[in-house]
Amino acid sequence: MKSPGKSQENGNLTVGNEHCFALCLSPFLKSVETIGVSYIKASEPYNKKLESELRKLKFPYRVSSGEKLDDYEMRRKDHISHFILRLAYCQSEELRRWFIQQELDVFRFRFNELQDKQQEFLQHNKLEYQTIGEEEKELQKKNLADSGGYGSIKISEWLFYKVYFTDVLELVRARKVFLKDGFVYIPHPEIAVIVLNEFRQRLSKSLALASRALPVVQSDERLQPLLNNLSHAYVGQDYSIQKNVGKISLEQIDGLAAKSYAPCMRQLHKALRDNHHLRHGGRMQYGLFLKGIGLTLDQALQFWKSEFIRGKVDPDKFDKLYSYNIRHSFGKEGKRVDYTPFSCMKIIMSNAPGQGDYHGCPFRHSDLELLKQKLQSYKIPPAGISQILDLVKGMHYQLACQKYFELSHNAEEVGFSLNHPNQYFIESQKLLNGSRDIKKESSQPENQQRNQGSQSTRGTSACVSKPTSQAESADMEGLEELLSDVYTE
Repeated sequence: MKSPGKSQENGNLTVGNEHCFALCLSPFLKSVETIGVSYIKASEPYNKKLESELRKLKFPYRVSSGEKLDDYEMRRKDHISHFILRLAYCQSEELRRWFIQQELDVFRFRFNELQDKQQEFLQHNKLEYQTIGEEEKELQKKNLADSGGYGSIKISEWLFYKVYFTDVLELVRARKVFLKDGFVYIPHPEIAVIVLNEFRQRLSKSLALASRALPVVQSDERLQPLLNNLSHAYVGQDYSIQKNVGKISLEQIDGLAAKSYAPCMRQLHKALRDNHHLRHGGRMQYGLFLKGIGLTLDQALQFWKSEFIRGKVDPDKFDKLYSYNIRHSFGKEGKRVDYTPFSCMKIIMSNAPGQGDYHGCPFRHSDLELLKQKLQSYKIPPAGISQILDLVKGMHYQLACQKYFELSHNAEEVGFSLNHPNQYFIESQKLLNGSRDIKKESSQPENQQRNQGSQSTRGTSACVSKPTSQAESADMEGLEELLSDVYTE
């Protein structure tokens, strides 16, 4: 059989439709996370929202009456894209945990959609669970009814499975099942719990095995960038395209930082003002952000030079060690690449901050007590802080930032999925200024601005051919290496 997803043409790798589908599924899994926090899982609103996202992808999530579970053509893309994502998300323990949780949520929805085909699914996948006979069911009828609140008619109609209590601890904890001699009696409507545990174990083991194969995959320079882009994928608006160049002044920056900066950028700005210096990780993250919100090259040079001189850096030393790097990030030196501001996923998943660093994501990289103190200093109410900390504990870092946006802007429903600090800034300005640009003299039409904002929202579910624009992973790594060589004390 021809290897799906790639082909050899003149020694070059050609990415097939399956990789594009996998690239679509990566932001889809992010949507699954958002829906899971916003709605009660398995509830009707949750199912409707998740089904809507699946339909956008034309995802084969449901088996119709005339189809079979092993229909190869219908599920080919589903299977291949899943295994592509396994390779992408097996690269760290954190990625594996996140991937497993989202896959479990999708699996639960799809399994429940099978309805009367669930038994066929179990047989097809050789998942054979011991069922109790009619005699034992009649003997335990009262206990079964009392434990789950089921009527006698339902008990007579349902199959009951007898499994070890350790396999369904969540049901035991909720006291929804009858427990006797270490065994639990599971009614068929709850069979999803057993199947999900089996799926979790198998997927966890498969990801561990896939991680062992990473050295082989990483040795192929054609594949590794694709997998890295999938796990850190951002497919929203390209904020390297500066349509607001020169629309902000240096005098505005302090005010904008207090009102419209995401916490990661607000933290960097404060550190720069306090210390008059940032190490290379902070300069990259904050410098590209400033470029994305409209700072010109001349403004950027003036901004950084004035701060670093206040930090006792000699002007000549700044020109020698730093000005070249700033011009480089604007595409005026070296490879002349117009580097893209960092997305949330890149900030969260790469280049974790060390001692003396201020870059990274406060929700991901801060101690919970320090994060709580920081939120208090930002005047977030106690109830809101508790909500944010709960999201952080669940590793929903972008959702925590989105909740911070809602609380700091007094907005109940923001109407977008937050994926980028520059998106945060734009949406904040639109709310604070009534969809106007930062300055009234902007020549950009208001309806064009709205279109740009909607693009960042639609980007979370749109399929694109590559996750970054103009800035390839190798180029970004080259810039990081360049900046790491300069003065970092």
